[in-house]
Amino acid sequence: MTRTARLAATAISLGFLAACGSSEPPPEAEIAVDTPPAISTIAPAPTLDDIIAGTQRSDDAKARDVFRNPAATLDFFEVETDDTVIEIWPGGGWYTSILAPYLKDEGRYIAAGFDTEGSDFAKRAMANFTTNFVERSDIFGEITVSTLSGNSGPLAEPESADVVLTFRNVHNWMAMETTDKVFDDMFAALKPGGTLGVVEHRLPSAEPQDPRAASGYVHEDFVKQVAARAGFEFVEASEINANPKDTADHPFGVWTLPPSSRTSTNQIETPEDFDPAVYLAIGESDRMTLKFIKPVPEEVIETPSE
Repeated sequence: MTRTARLAATAISLGFLAACGSSEPPPEAEIAVDTPPAISTIAPAPTLDDIIAGTQRSDDAKARDVFRNPAATLDFFEVETDDTVIEIWPGGGWYTSILAPYLKDEGRYIAAGFDTEGSDFAKRAMANFTTNFVERSDIFGEITVSTLSGNSGPLAEPESADVVLTFRNVHNWMAMETTDKVFDDMFAALKPGGTLGVVEHRLPSAEPQDPRAASGYVHEDFVKQVAARAGFEFVEASEINANPKDTADHPFGVWTLPPSSRTSTNQIETPEDFDPAVYLAIGESDRMTLKFIKPVPEEVIETPSE
């Protein structure tokens, strides 16, 4: 029985006992009269599943759900409709199209985007993000945009976020040698008790870790170590986004696999026996899904002076 139901049952019981203890019947005016319940005309809020199936998402985006498992992933990270959520480097907005409408009415969505200073790629990416999401507040709500880079300021007000999420970004920070700085920024933005959710391409533990993660793959233990240095506590890992078909050994790194599906680069010659169909059959990469929390500080108990 829920708390509300228990309170209601208690109230009914007390009313019944009071009536039984009186020798006089209750006045006629006080006799309750059953009335039909009012019919609500307010539409129920869309569920996460409704939003994932919604028309604001393209068919191409939905086709990736089988590999990215958005409902199970966001449930694992315990994202609620009234949360303040920061998504790190949302890129083309694959998760924005889910998170922003999910948080639109009760919560807050903050996109910690690319630093556009001196980068044409970042300028184009953020311009597209503004057009596709920020300027469509009727669908995605009021999106706040901040900046994340090696020399950027805070992601949001200190200790204001309930959840910080990053999807397939850690290898980029390793390449830029900014990993510790980014984890420190995420830690500072989270409330005590807040959740950090990390999804990243997973390098098998038996393989050596390139400090710059040139292949795009990262050891789970490396992510846990960086998070611990920033002050996070590891909570749990999930195999939601695992793909046992992925060996993490491909000619063009993780980008050999879909959705990038590279067949050549300027630095690497295409192998003679290269067959793109092999990599399409693997699907998207094998990914770790890790949940951390920002610890709640222990209360300082002052001993009264004698």
